Amino acid sequence: MLLHILLLFLGMFFLYYGSEWLVKGAASLALGFSVRPVIIGLTVVAFATSAPELLVSLIAAVEGSSGVSLGNILGSNVANIGLVVGISALIRPLAIDHRIIYSEIPLMIGFSGVFWILCLDSYLGRLDGVFLLLGLVIFLIYGILNSRKKDIHGDKSLLNKKSLLKNSLLIIIGMASLLGGADILVKSSIFIARFLGFSDIFIGLSIVALGTSLPELSTSVVAGIRGEHEISIGNVVGSNIFNIGLVIGTVALINPMSLDSRLLFFEFPAMFIVSLLLFVFCRTGYIINRIEGLAFVTSYVFFIGISFIRSCP
Repeated sequence: MLLHILLLFLGMFFLYYGSEWLVKGAASLALGFSVRPVIIGLTVVAFATSAPELLVSLIAAVEGSSGVSLGNILGSNVANIGLVVGISALIRPLAIDHRIIYSEIPLMIGFSGVFWILCLDSYLGRLDGVFLLLGLVIFLIYGILNSRKKDIHGDKSLLNKKSLLKNSLLIIIGMASLLGGADILVKSSIFIARFLGFSDIFIGLSIVALGTSLPELSTSVVAGIRGEHEISIGNVVGSNIFNIGLVIGTVALINPMSLDSRLLFFEFPAMFIVSLLLFVFCRTGYIINRIEGLAFVTSYVFFIGISFIRSCP
């Protein structure tokens, strides 16, 4: 047990420094190529921080633990908004670009709603997986088409070869550190949780979801502290879309799974409602303040508490 506790702290160490390097490299590339930082957050950073969910969910599904796999995504998406946005706003209020409010956040809400609808029959098949993956492809095409921003530099890149190489290496090293840290932390968390006797679904909703959301948390907090608010909020929105489109889409395509119908009456609505709440809070002055951040964190605590009660025999 002591070894796994020590591994938890080692995983957190890699997560923190991985997020620092990833945000620094991504922000510099966005500035140099005149790309909206939020697009970097929605794509490159979001993909990197969603990689742990993909890895954990695939392994869990293949090993026959669909409860951990599905619970991981539901819990992660709620944690990304309730915990990640909440804590980031508590540390430093987040300024929101009005473009993400009326374009990317509605897309995230749409993905959440479609995911819920596809699961109403308590089964995720290969056709559902293909549908979700196609939705992700459309989202990525949209991101590419909207990646450039107009400024005085036009289409001229501000990066020289040395700067390009440096920032690319920072992103690669940051991604590797995030993946390694998340893998160490999740495995230790699962061991500790099972040692304490928690069910697979609750492990997925809480321990695993929190562990795989730590890259988003560390990345968004670091981005917020550095003043890169667009990357911070873009990372959360993009990660939630990747979690549904890429992770669930891939898992369903490779290994179709049945799901506990009880999830349809609380966990799925909770994910959808907290997504709508993000849209509402972002529209109030185009900033998420500390009071709204506290509301998000409180909602996450209630989500975990109710999920725990529902998972008890």
